[in-house]
Amino acid sequence: MTEPLRYVRHARSPRNLALLAAIWAGLVAAVVLFDAAWWLIALFALPTLPLLFEILSDRRAGLDLDATRLSWFSGRLDGAVALDEIAQVRLDTRWDFTVRATLYLHSGKQVRLPQECLPPHRRFEEILTARGLVVVRHHFAGR
Repeated sequence: MTEPLRYVRHARSPRNLALLAAIWAGLVAAVVLFDAAWWLIALFALPTLPLLFEILSDRRAGLDLDATRLSWFSGRLDGAVALDEIAQVRLDTRWDFTVRATLYLHSGKQVRLPQECLPPHRRFEEILTARGLVVVRHHFAGR
């Protein structure tokens, strides 16, 4: 029997903090070195506000996989599916190299897992295969 998988991702990660700091440092450098207009700096700073909110709220996203069910959570979204209800798991590599996971149930229903709750896709595929689930890979699928 394989070990249960528990994967959790926090918004307050070193990567997000470094990205926000680098962008803001670039904006401050533009003001100091080039005397950039305040309205232009404000315009360029606007896209960083959602990331700042995510860092301040430290939202979590994650996935749990045990012997009987697969459950996930992301912000206010959550869900769970029994493993015996899953016909196959489709992992699509998209053109931006992110991987999207869709559960195809025996009932014909499709359940798309939120991107932010997925563990690294190679490890996830190995664990799903070890659990006896059918995993189908599609690279650069159009849908």
